[in-house]
Amino acid sequence: MSENTNISISEEVVVTITNIAAKEVKGVAGLHVGALDTILDKVKGSKWSSGVSVVLQEDKVLASVIIDVFYGEKVYEVAREVQENIKNAIESMTEKKVAEVNVHVHSVVVSDKAEK
Repeated sequence: MSENTNISISEEVVVTITNIAAKEVKGVAGLHVGALDTILDKVKGSKWSSGVSVVLQEDKVLASVIIDVFYGEKVYEVAREVQENIKNAIESMTEKKVAEVNVHVHSVVVSDKAEK
């Protein structure tokens, strides 16, 4: 290929990678979707989507997620694993450096299975 070829990866692609990578981690009940997410999803140019925010800079990515964790899981360990999984997924799929992954734990969820 020509050296003048440009490859661009959209913000939505990185949001999707982040979303899937967070949900793959054992102990994650889901991404937190609040009223603000619903409003921001309707506003053009919103960087938030279903509990995920990404900022694409020239040579790096900043990502934030808001997660809910299942009751009984070690919250800190789940959050650290979410950070690592997101970082690895973005870097391997986009070849962009991840500068930071912020994980905000919103709530603890008691699953139906745990109650029975």
